Amino acid sequence: MLKRLTLLWTIVRGDARQLWFALRHPDAPNWLKWGTALIALYLFSPIDLIPDVLPVIGMVDDLVLVPLAIRWLLGRLPPEIAQAAASRRAG
Repeated sequence: MLKRLTLLWTIVRGDARQLWFALRHPDAPNWLKWGTALIALYLFSPIDLIPDVLPVIGMVDDLVLVPLAIRWLLGRLPPEIAQAAASRRAG
């Protein structure tokens, strides 16, 4: 279980860095900025799809939806921005 969480953290951290670099790209589209703002709002908002009051299930939606949303945004990046963000993340 700990190995899986470590792997998940590594993937999410890498994707978050790539998203950060894509946001800072001069040609970043407005939809990327709005989408990232919505993800951040969802993370810090007290309103969730599944309330956090439920012991385990309430936190699982954050652990699943946020990485999926980040991956979804990264998958829709224009190729030149995606390549620049990926190369910047690797270097």
